[in-house]
Amino acid sequence: MNSKILRIALTASLSGFLFGFDTVVISGANLPIKELWNTSPWFHGTFIMSMALWGTVIGSLLGGIPCDKFGRKKTLFWIGILYAASALGSAFANDPYVFSFFRFIGGLGVGASSVAAPIYISEMSSSTNRGKLGGLYQFNLVLGILIAFISNYLLQGFGGANDWRWMLGVEAIPAILYTIMVLQIPNSPRWLAINQQNEEGALHTLKVLYSANEAHKKLTDIKQSLSISKIKENLFSGPYKIPLMLAFLLAFFNQLSGINFVLYYAPEILERAGLASQESLFSSIAIGIVNLVFTFIGIWLIDRLGRKQLMKIGSLGYILSLGMVGWCFYSGASSSLLLTFVLIFIASHAVGQGAVIWVFISEIFPQKVRASGQSWGTGTHWVFAAIITLITPIFLDADDGIFKENPWPIFVFFAGMMILQLLFVLFIMPETKGISLEELSKKMTKQKQG
Repeated sequence: MNSKILRIALTASLSGFLFGFDTVVISGANLPIKELWNTSPWFHGTFIMSMALWGTVIGSLLGGIPCDKFGRKKTLFWIGILYAASALGSAFANDPYVFSFFRFIGGLGVGASSVAAPIYISEMSSSTNRGKLGGLYQFNLVLGILIAFISNYLLQGFGGANDWRWMLGVEAIPAILYTIMVLQIPNSPRWLAINQQNEEGALHTLKVLYSANEAHKKLTDIKQSLSISKIKENLFSGPYKIPLMLAFLLAFFNQLSGINFVLYYAPEILERAGLASQESLFSSIAIGIVNLVFTFIGIWLIDRLGRKQLMKIGSLGYILSLGMVGWCFYSGASSSLLLTFVLIFIASHAVGQGAVIWVFISEIFPQKVRASGQSWGTGTHWVFAAIITLITPIFLDADDGIFKENPWPIFVFFAGMMILQLLFVLFIMPETKGISLEELSKKMTKQKQG
């Protein structure tokens, strides 16, 4: 594998680390903030827990605009600025409204990151390593989740009543380092050639990454795709209905697996299962470790088995584990047994949806609508993530909460949705392994034109 491309992909994928850290670090601050500001379940769900996700929705839906206008690199740079501002602002917030504003700012960074980084990495990669390099974003994402769980655990008791401020503020350190590193990576040659009509700049970048002959060949392939990408520029016109449907369904099922529900509320869920507060935070670290290990396995397999096969494996694991977690809550089984099936659920997600989603969505749209297509898919993902996070406190915490005593029906519902996902994978989802972006554009165009 080209070491220069690997370094570039690693740098861009570090936005995924901040993504994972930023979204999960709130799990350690959840209960302390709830006690500090004594807010209602509705207020807590809307302004404390899900505000970052609504920022993420906006960031993902609009993230394609700066990606196309200013480039993937500049967008990644400003994402780092948003993360740093959010970390410091949230840590020093003196009321829930200021806190919510800065969490929203961080959400904008997360949403834009989920658009810009996968696109940038896919455009810098080749068909033989696009899955692995694209998977680095997810790997860093789950690494960020693990580090957030560990950080929350280690910082518990560090600042007394202000523990949660340290938990949130420490993110500023990697955010600033990432922002500096992004300055060293080049613009995407595909963006330069197609969005900026700057073939000379594209060729210069390609020559930095490849031999002169390879660079000229790749530029020729990119130029050939230009005529195809100009067929239609409106994402929601008829020719793009197939990739639109694929991106929507993949993102929809990603969140209807319950993954964000489990990650955001991990300590609270484990406490419901009978673990003490300290034990639940420590067990959350186990969730992060399993997520990281199986994400690595998914990345290793994605260019070997393909995207579709990993989704099949993940779907079966989802159905088994979610069904058993629901049964454990329903029957009052031991907390250790329930934790085991939660970990199987995390492993299933990491190998399947976790490894596939960002790679697959970044592949299936032609160049001219790739950024807006990525925004469509990630926007769908984050809308459902925000809705689920928003309504969770209503079900779990409200005095008349439907599942306040026992949340088993929630997990059974998620298991049912994963049966539908398995049908989607078996009968609708195509395989994209080993096909260049230019060839995928041709294939999707032919499908679209019938």
